[in-house]
Amino acid sequence: MATDGTGTDHVHHHTPLEDAQGLLFGGAMAAFGIAMLTHMGFITGQIAGLAVLISYVSGWQFGPVFFVLNLPFYWFGYKRMGPAFVLKTFISVALLSGLSMVLPHFVQFGRIDPLVGAVFYGFISGSALLALFRHGASLGGVGIMGLYLQDRTGFKAGWTQMIFDACVFGLAFALLPWQPVVWSAVGALVLNLVIAFNHRKDRYIS
Repeated sequence: MATDGTGTDHVHHHTPLEDAQGLLFGGAMAAFGIAMLTHMGFITGQIAGLAVLISYVSGWQFGPVFFVLNLPFYWFGYKRMGPAFVLKTFISVALLSGLSMVLPHFVQFGRIDPLVGAVFYGFISGSALLALFRHGASLGGVGIMGLYLQDRTGFKAGWTQMIFDACVFGLAFALLPWQPVVWSAVGALVLNLVIAFNHRKDRYIS
């Protein structure tokens, strides 16, 4: 949003090229965050966290699991956000899924202190989501369904996300050692704080 000096606001829309680089940046940074997360044996919230947990238990790769788990949520996104949002979100999810399978061939980690790793995971993934939000996309999942249910029933979207995350972390405590789950909660907290402090839709151009 820009002002011409007379108090009149002008909305400047992103060009297709700007949207493309924003989605590429968001998908790539999210994939890098997942590479770091899985190297440390941590999880996260939302559908990504469930996909990571399934990959740990089953041995399946994160990318295909994440891609498939997101498929039902595009319908909610279409109903709530429209076709442009769904298309950009589909591209972002596909980028994350594909890059998460490719990156391990090019990026390897040594020892990462768990606290430092959790904090930097939150920073990296938070920046990825901010880029996607700014360009009218997301990484799919429960947040979209939460907004849809809020419109239909009045049940707050935030509560839907919190209930889902509580289930994911509860399942993680049952399946994984407690230490990485606790550090994972730190990473999820940092990620959510990054979004809370920096995501202001009224400040963004579209």
